[in-house]
Amino acid sequence: MTDDDDRVFKALADPTRRFLLDLLFTREGRTLTELESEVEMTRFGVAKHLKVLEEAGLVVVRRSGREKLHFLNPVPIRLIHDRWIDKYTERHVTALVDLKNALEDET
Repeated sequence: MTDDDDRVFKALADPTRRFLLDLLFTREGRTLTELESEVEMTRFGVAKHLKVLEEAGLVVVRRSGREKLHFLNPVPIRLIHDRWIDKYTERHVTALVDLKNALEDET
C-alpha cells in the first residue's frame, strides 16, 4: 500500500472529514467560514480537518482574492475504489448475475 493510500484512508476514517467531503460534493468552492457554519466545531478544528483532506489530495484549495475556496477532488477516492473495492466485488457481482440468468432460464 502506498503512502497516498494511507493518507486517503486516514482522511476518510473520520466522520467529520467525510461530512465535509459530502458538503463539497453538493456544492464546491466553499470557504472555511461556510464549512464551519455546517458543523459544531471551532474554526481551528475545521481548518485542521481540511488540512488532512488537502494533504490526502481529497480537497484542492484555490485562492480568490483574500478567500480560500475548497473543492472536492474525487480522483483519490476513485483510485481507492479501483484498487481496494472493485476487484473484490466484481467476482461476486458476476456470480450473482450468472445465478440470476441461470434461474431465469429455468423458468
